[in-house]
Amino acid sequence: MSLSVALTKGRLEKAAAEMLEEAGYGVEKLKNKGRALVFADTEKDVRYFLVKANDCITYIEHGVADIGIVGKDTLMEGGSDYYEMLDLEIGKCRFIVGGLKGCDPLQKNGHIRIGTKYPEVARRYFASRGMDVEIIRIEGSVELGPVLGLCDGIVDIMETGTTLKENGLEVYDTVARISARVIVNKASFKLKRKEVMTFISDLERIVKKHAEGNQ
Repeated sequence: MSLSVALTKGRLEKAAAEMLEEAGYGVEKLKNKGRALVFADTEKDVRYFLVKANDCITYIEHGVADIGIVGKDTLMEGGSDYYEMLDLEIGKCRFIVGGLKGCDPLQKNGHIRIGTKYPEVARRYFASRGMDVEIIRIEGSVELGPVLGLCDGIVDIMETGTTLKENGLEVYDTVARISARVIVNKASFKLKRKEVMTFISDLERIVKKHAEGNQ
């Protein structure tokens, strides 16, 4: 019984492909894809397709994909009708609260405006601190918000912190640490349990191997 696997384009794509290859899956077409979006590993009977992060959840929830590899940031903001099965320990970064130097939004009194691409994550974070803030959704460069006076602070993903520093911002708190996760369609978990668990076990073996190598 074949498996369909949705892979997130961009930041996680290369790291996920390398992991799959290490686990014995045929990803040569994926690594040399050109403009193609769908790839087949006939030996393992697995079909891969590349999607945007938010769409990964959509394909999983609608049963088009059995398995998805997507960042925890997307899961924290998106739907919940799936099983989260495995932390791949790749694509590591963190959600942070940032602001201009010397202007900590967490210490501001009165009306606080927060710019972010992740309104649900931001809303839950500030609610947990008992803070009532105005969330302003920004689709582009979030760092511009505080610089131009649109907002007092931001909630965003940070990998190295270089962009933040170059725009005169600093980190005031970590909301959550995030990495790539394996998610599974609920029906597929029942109907293709053996195939799904084999796929996950193969990846889990590589995760453990990498962890042991880093000790």
